[in-house]
Amino acid sequence: QVQLVESGGGLVQAGGSLRLSCAASGGTFSSYNIGWFRQAPGKEREFVSAIRWSGQTTYYADSVKGRFTISRDNAKKTVYLQMNALKPEDTARYYCAGAGTLFPLNMTRYDYWGQGTQVTVSS
Repeated sequence: QVQLVESGGGLVQAGGSLRLSCAASGGTFSSYNIGWFRQAPGKEREFVSAIRWSGQTTYYADSVKGRFTISRDNAKKTVYLQMNALKPEDTARYYCAGAGTLFPLNMTRYDYWGQGTQVTVSS
């Protein structure tokens, strides 16, 4: 069983940056693919980014491509989401999730979820 804990959220002005972390405990983290999703109030949860267990393949939603970078450090059991050039529309609660088999955009294929961290971008 893998437990995931997100951190790094906060309040930032438009154009600013944040780095989210997804720390894992339990299980074999290095064998898990990790995705980031977000959910804004009144909206459905949506895919943001994902990274394969090896770190060699990454995926991004079109809305964040070129601004967000996902990476992982398997020795630290942590996945990072570097978010630059933030926009007010990036405001949401961000969740990381773990999947043994990766279908990046398919939320139902993720086995473990964290509790989320809030990101608020002011204009």
